[in-house]
Amino acid sequence: MTVKILSITLLLLSVCVCCHSSEGTRHRHPGLKPPCCVDITKGNKTAEVVGETYREQAASGSCVKAIIFNTKDRKQLCADPDAQWVKDLTAKMKKV
Repeated sequence: MTVKILSITLLLLSVCVCCHSSEGTRHRHPGLKPPCCVDITKGNKTAEVVGETYREQAASGSCVKAIIFNTKDRKQLCADPDAQWVKDLTAKMKKV
């Protein structure tokens, strides 16, 4: 009886450890790069931007140089870092 209880306990512990260790990789796909901006928006989209932060993206592979803002509909907006409206907006925000 004691051996059965010990075996079940070890099995449950093993399952918990396996689930916990794979938790960080749940949304990652081996060999795939994270999404990036491959194109930048045309025109002034200031009205669509929300929040107080932005991110910079360097050009690399198919990813273009861009400033990334959050939008009202919870998407990312890839903007031209050289556009005046982008410079004006980033001057008022924090880079993350």
